[in-house]
Amino acid sequence: MESYLKVLKSYAVFSGRARRREYWMFALVSVLVVIALVFVDVAGHLRLGDAGLLSGLYLLAIIVPSIAVVVRRLHDTDRSGWWALISLVPMIGVFLLAALLATSGTPGTNRFGPSPKLAESPPYPI
Repeated sequence: MESYLKVLKSYAVFSGRARRREYWMFALVSVLVVIALVFVDVAGHLRLGDAGLLSGLYLLAIIVPSIAVVVRRLHDTDRSGWWALISLVPMIGVFLLAALLATSGTPGTNRFGPSPKLAESPPYPI
């Protein structure tokens, strides 16, 4: 939940780097929230055309933070945020982007800033 809130707090920050855990936990929580809201939409007959009202509003609200965390995750792998557009390639684009998002980040500092792993690690061994 901490990673999910961290993404929401940096709502439209497209600079810097994001760890794999930050991205994937945000994605997991978002999917679970959408599933819950779809059930609420269906149970309460909350429809706006063919889409559910609450789930549609939630998806609209998280579109900017979703794009921002994808860009920061790509920065962690030392790639430009423009690589997110690879998802537009038919049939394989989404899978290619998922593979890029799942790869390990660049250790140490890269052109997008210091490693987020170093910022979260304690200054002394426990």
